[in-house]
Amino acid sequence: MNTVETLKNVLVQAGAAWVMWLLAGLSLASIAIIVERILFFRRLGADVRALCEGLDGRLRKGEITSAITDLEPVGTVASNVAIAGLKLAALGPAAADKAMHSAVALERSRLERGLTFLGTLGNNAPFIGLFGTVIGIIGAFEELGHAAPGHGAGAAGAVASQAVMTSIAEALVATAVGLFVALPAVAAYNYFQRRTAALLGETEILSNLVLAYLAGSTKRRATDGGDSVEAPELQPKVI
Repeated sequence: MNTVETLKNVLVQAGAAWVMWLLAGLSLASIAIIVERILFFRRLGADVRALCEGLDGRLRKGEITSAITDLEPVGTVASNVAIAGLKLAALGPAAADKAMHSAVALERSRLERGLTFLGTLGNNAPFIGLFGTVIGIIGAFEELGHAAPGHGAGAAGAVASQAVMTSIAEALVATAVGLFVALPAVAAYNYFQRRTAALLGETEILSNLVLAYLAGSTKRRATDGGDSVEAPELQPKVI
């Protein structure tokens, strides 16, 4: 028995049922990720305009500590990034900028958790279903090749035709299931990618506001006579 014959026998004996179970398991995993991500992104919703106005008011008064206190309960991506910059405000704009870039990287990894699985499943579930279909078609032709030789030509043809059609119909179910699993995964992946891009874009609003005040403070210190003069606007105040 050659290699091709051996592989054919293994595939025919295994059948396509295990492919269905695999797709079912992957579908349940994708649904769990989708639900978790929906709840996660829902918690990140906030009025960025209101946050910006509140932060602007605090920075105008130089109340950095109070600004951090106001932003900490919010828990959004933009507020977390702004907090990272405000905590290093005393070190100047460059340090705050680096801190906020680091915070953005951390937030991005948090936002994109599970999305790789959804993208991979969306791309490959149809191929898994197609693999099940191929196995089913191999089985159909195997039945066709073993049509009852003891019957007449008409009876053998009828038996073979019915067996082949039934096997192919069952095999095509695997492709349909693969598409059914892939479509929600692709749709969810695209939606969460858009939400991630939108939330990361909101970080620019608050981070640029923080850097604008820090840059203005640095310029005023230089104008007032050097580093020995501290700008009162951005000195942390203990409330």
